Amino acid sequence: MPAPVVLFAFKRPHELKQTIAALCANRLASETDLYVFVDGPRRIDEVAKVKAVRTVVDSITGFRSVQRVYSETNNGCANSIISGVTDVLTHHPAVIVLEDDIVTTPNFLEFMNQSLAQYADSTDVFSVGGYTFPFKRPAGYTADGYLFQRTCAWGWAIWADRWQQVDWELADFEKFMGNSTARKQFNAGGSDRVRMLSRAKNRAIDAWDIRLCYTEFKVGGYTIYPTVSKTVNIGVDSPDSTTEIVYDRYKPILDDGHQQQFNLPQLIQAHPDYSRQFRWKFSIPVRLWNKLLTYTTLVRRLF
Repeated sequence: MPAPVVLFAFKRPHELKQTIAALCANRLASETDLYVFVDGPRRIDEVAKVKAVRTVVDSITGFRSVQRVYSETNNGCANSIISGVTDVLTHHPAVIVLEDDIVTTPNFLEFMNQSLAQYADSTDVFSVGGYTFPFKRPAGYTADGYLFQRTCAWGWAIWADRWQQVDWELADFEKFMGNSTARKQFNAGGSDRVRMLSRAKNRAIDAWDIRLCYTEFKVGGYTIYPTVSKTVNIGVDSPDSTTEIVYDRYKPILDDGHQQQFNLPQLIQAHPDYSRQFRWKFSIPVRLWNKLLTYTTLVRRLF
C-alpha cells in the first residue's frame, strides 16, 4: 500500500485547490490515504480565509480515504507540521508531506513511494525530496535521482525511525555553535544553514525544516532528490504566503509526469557534479544576487 500523504493548510484556498487537484491527478491517488491538517486563525481578519480553506477540504474526494483535522486555535506552521507528522507516523511506517502551495506532477507519488521502498532499510538515506533545481545532468549519469546532504521542504517524505531521531528543542545548540569546524561543515550544505538554525532556536522564524536538516547533518544522512522536479511551489508570490519571497528563484523544470518506474542510485553517496551545483545555489554570491533581484522586483511593483 502506498504511504499516506499528510497535507497542511492554513488560509490559502486558491493555492490549496490547485494543490489538491494536482495531487488527485496522481495515478496512485485512489490508493492513497490522505490526512489534512488545517491550522486555526491568528486574527479575526483570517477567520473567513480559514473557513474557506475548510470548505475546500470538506469537498476533497478521489483518495482511498480522507481524514480531516481542524484546529480551533493557531498552532503556527512549525508546531502544526511537527505534531501532525508525529501523529500520523504513530500509525504508519512512513509518510509523504505536502503544504498547501505545493503542486505535484502526476508521477510524484510514484517517485516518492519507490524511493521510500528502496531506501527503507538504508538508514544513510534520511529523507526523500520531491523538488529539485533545474540542474545540468552530468555526462553519463543515468539514474533518476541523486543524493545530497540537505533536506527538502517542498514535497518530501520520511520514515518513522528517522523522524524519531529529531531533537526539535535543539538541546545541543550551544555546543554546536561553539564548534567552528561543525559550523563550517553544516554550512557546506548551504551558506544559509547556520544562520537559519540560530534564528529557529531563538524563535525569530517559525521553522521546522532547518531543525530536520540539522538532524540529517548530525547523523550523516542524505536526501534522495529527483533529477527532474516533481513539485513546484506556487505560493512564493502569494499575499498569504508565510515567506517573503517576491522574485521566484526556485522555478523548476517540471517532469511531464509520464514516467512511472524510476532508476534510483544503488550506491549511497553524493555525485560531485550535483553537489557542486547544489552548493552553488546556496552560496553567498548567489544568495546576494537573488536578494537584489527580489528587491528590484518589489520596487518595480511599487511603481
